[in-house]
Amino acid sequence: MAVPTFVAFLVNVDPPAHAQDSSVALMYNRVGAADGATTGIEAFENHLTHLSTHNYEVLRLPQIVAALQVGTAIPEGAVAITFDGGHISIYREAWPRLKALGLAFTVFVATDFIDAGGENYMSWDQLRELSSSGVAIGTLGASYSHLVALRESEAAADIAQANQRFMDEIGIIPELFAYPFGEYSSNLQKIIARYGYSAAFGQHSGVIYRGADYLALPRYSLVGSYSNMARFQTVVDTLPLPVADLMPIDPLITNNPPSLGFTIIGDVGPLDDLACYLAQFGKLNIEQLGPSRIEVRFPDALPDGRSRVNCTLPGPGGRWRWFGLQLLVAP
Repeated sequence: MAVPTFVAFLVNVDPPAHAQDSSVALMYNRVGAADGATTGIEAFENHLTHLSTHNYEVLRLPQIVAALQVGTAIPEGAVAITFDGGHISIYREAWPRLKALGLAFTVFVATDFIDAGGENYMSWDQLRELSSSGVAIGTLGASYSHLVALRESEAAADIAQANQRFMDEIGIIPELFAYPFGEYSSNLQKIIARYGYSAAFGQHSGVIYRGADYLALPRYSLVGSYSNMARFQTVVDTLPLPVADLMPIDPLITNNPPSLGFTIIGDVGPLDDLACYLAQFGKLNIEQLGPSRIEVRFPDALPDGRSRVNCTLPGPGGRWRWFGLQLLVAP
């Protein structure tokens, strides 16, 4: 997802060291790999250097989720580092660098990929080593399928199969779920809730905050061109743009273009400079209804597949408030 030009080149400032009720989660896939969605080693090292030399505290993602859910304050500048997919570069390249700096992280894996073996993915022995060292292991299900396209029974079976493999190999069932490709629907959220996950994560941008929908939490992707340092410095300092009464209720779109609207809650200051973007259309027209209701107007139908809307608002201290949403139009 391209970052709005006016956001991408902001000067980074150290966040003050106080307690807060929000956190940024970062998402990587592969580090220094020659194939697939990768982040260069130099870029990754620059990210870690920035986190470890400024006023940030990198925490385990389950710790952040648990604290926000029970109302415990977390440090301002709290950041979670996550990886999707179980690629071998996480073990060979990312983990040594994170371990040297004492930085926590979470790995979401699809168990079929681990079972299949091969040189591109970690083994169960390597995952056990990570887990025993305190790395949080999350799940993408078994097959890394487009779960929203499956029948409910098929999606549930995929998730159940993964849980059984985790129990067999590591002795635990992960408490955190990440939606493959960031795709979720209301029906899939209900399945996730039945399995008792404490939180589920997409691939849309935004900030985790107390009172958010814990079955649709955002993460900032730092893959490929989105891993540049200007963008990284912007996103690690973002603040939440809390919303309620989000429409459409289901991000799996049936009426296209959808009617997108939300109510901004809390004291975030004037909304005059609120702006929303979609890569396919650029800056979107928005209408403010009353003091805090926002309606977003799309100029045309959304294309098939995934579309990500980003809404930003200037915040205190040169930081930005950010709300993101992924919408899915089934082909």
